[in-house]
Amino acid sequence: MKSFTFNTTPSIICEPGAIGRIGDICRRHRISRLLIVTDQGILDNDLLGPLLGALSRAQVSYMTYADVQADPPEDTVLRALRQAQTNNTDGVVGFGGGSSMDTAKLVALMMGSGESLAEIYGVDNASGQRLPLIQVPTTAGTGSEVTPIAIVTTGDTTKTAVVAQQLMPDVTILDPELSLGLPPLVSAATGIDAMVHAIEAFTSARLKNPYSDMLAQQALNLLAGNIRDAVHRGDSLATRQAMLLGACLAGQAFANAPVAAVHALAYPLGGHYHIPHGLSNALMLPHVLRFNCEAVDAARQYAQLAPIIMERHIPLPASDGERRHLAGEMIDHLVALIADLALPNTLAAMDIQEQELPMLAENAMQQQRLLVNNPREVNYENALNIYRAAYT
Repeated sequence: MKSFTFNTTPSIICEPGAIGRIGDICRRHRISRLLIVTDQGILDNDLLGPLLGALSRAQVSYMTYADVQADPPEDTVLRALRQAQTNNTDGVVGFGGGSSMDTAKLVALMMGSGESLAEIYGVDNASGQRLPLIQVPTTAGTGSEVTPIAIVTTGDTTKTAVVAQQLMPDVTILDPELSLGLPPLVSAATGIDAMVHAIEAFTSARLKNPYSDMLAQQALNLLAGNIRDAVHRGDSLATRQAMLLGACLAGQAFANAPVAAVHALAYPLGGHYHIPHGLSNALMLPHVLRFNCEAVDAARQYAQLAPIIMERHIPLPASDGERRHLAGEMIDHLVALIADLALPNTLAAMDIQEQELPMLAENAMQQQRLLVNNPREVNYENALNIYRAAYT
């Protein structure tokens, strides 16, 4: 066994109505002036009520920053930081999807350390300590509630990461009551996003370890077994809780065994066309997996995941050829699942022009932080061919 280090969030609460504990959590972490980081959709759908009610009962002072945009640009993060500074914030809660939680992470870090955003871009460039941080996901997808990563849109189309262990929150609250009203399309896209996290963590060429493997497999068990009900019958509390936990476990897995080419090729779709991240991953997933299947190790690992994803007992084949065949069946199953969830499945369906594919391939090659984790090397021609396969 290779040596490894595994890091994760110290405290995870998975319970219906758990948001009611927020006052006790704030007291435990000595938070008296809380900044809530969220988005306008959360306010419009009145999802913040349970959080605000619990804070009021606990007499915790708070302010709300609700201007987070999808794929948050630098200005969004800096405006949230200014509001935190004006309020003399001493604790931060991210409430909503990955963009709100990523913004909350960065505000907590910069408020605590005094570092600028420019200083902390990249891997392990943050040196200071953050304010107390609580994460409350309302979608079951990004896993941002348990990862040391925050993604910022820099410039018009590019995304830049801050990767630092300080971004891990103190407490993550998984309250399925907060996700009961999630629209079917959002449930589908975020659910596939979480499945991609687990699949890529399990096959990561770097830092894959027994803990991440265990978490990825259990995540897929929960996600594959519940995603259809979450989309088509989304009023089940048990289903929502299973999806939230599955996404969290997948987040813990890829926080330690990082994601790869699916994400690398999905990022330019979000940057240039503002396609939601989960949908971008769904568009690229089958085509990257088919490319990876040519690598013996990847085909073997996909074959290990096939019984979980396909939800039936399948003995692991002995030969490389049989494993590759089973991996192909698993990919076909994922294609059918994406169609069943009514997600778009071609780049052409997203109004992307075929002549723009070389530009996307060039952009994807800039994501070396992710591509080095792929089980098969990806060059420009490979990336272009994968985009072509995804086009129609």
